[in-house]
Amino acid sequence: MLVVRINLALFALTHTIFLGLKSMFARVASLRQWLPQRWFYAGISILTVGAIMIGQPQMSQSADLFQLLLRGAQIVQLSNMSDAQEITLGEQTNQSLLSEVRISRNPALTNYVNQIGQRLARNSARPNLKYTFQVVEDDNINAFATMGGFVYVNTGLMKAADNEAQLAGVIGHEIGHIAGRHSLQHIKQAAISQGVSSLFGVDRDRIVQIGVQVALTLPNSRQDEYDADRRGLTTMIQSGYAPSAMPEFMKKLITSKSSPEFLSSHPAVPERVVNLQRMIPAAYRNRTGGLNASTYKQSLRSFF
Repeated sequence: MLVVRINLALFALTHTIFLGLKSMFARVASLRQWLPQRWFYAGISILTVGAIMIGQPQMSQSADLFQLLLRGAQIVQLSNMSDAQEITLGEQTNQSLLSEVRISRNPALTNYVNQIGQRLARNSARPNLKYTFQVVEDDNINAFATMGGFVYVNTGLMKAADNEAQLAGVIGHEIGHIAGRHSLQHIKQAAISQGVSSLFGVDRDRIVQIGVQVALTLPNSRQDEYDADRRGLTTMIQSGYAPSAMPEFMKKLITSKSSPEFLSSHPAVPERVVNLQRMIPAAYRNRTGGLNASTYKQSLRSFF
């Protein structure tokens, strides 16, 4: 649709200039009846130069439109992106991320994480997305997500969790970021700050580059973290997991001797722990779904 609008705008501008020049030259042509030939052609030349000079501002203003026209299929409006467009951009961002991280080729491990993820995704605020859950072979305790339903979990985080519910809490949190479209908002803000966003949108390839930065290096805002916590906790409860595991895992990480590096970029973690504990409904505080530590550790031993 954006390309069509650009084409129509360019057509209208060109048509207006053409009609103006046509009328001008028609009037000049009438002068030929009484002007000497040399003066007639001199007048034509002067008017042509004048028309070019007058049209120069419009030409300069529409230069960007011509550039966008040439790359029209690559221009994306972040403010009104459809689910289909988000998924497409997520797939492209995922392809770029695959060259930045090492994805596990262990099918049993990937299937285990995928089963947990799909269970949570079905009960999320955006269950109709096609979610993809991947395990990153990295001992650092971390997990991240990008737009369109792509979630990544480090092996280091899986080993740090005491039970499946704690792992589910992290995955639910990342699904919460996707449900809240936080990556898209983050990319939009980054595009503006980096000067690559315009009235017409952002180049698709540039969005993918920024998407990789957002997933791997740029921290989420305090508001987005709180929102993902709330969404993740609700998803855990609706999926049958013990919601208490979510704040308990956070508390474990921030009180450990070697606090994970990624927590340094997550705002107000102690406050988030308290907030999560307050949000758990009384009826679910004693739920035990996913808290069996021995079963979880046995599963990990079969993977690593």
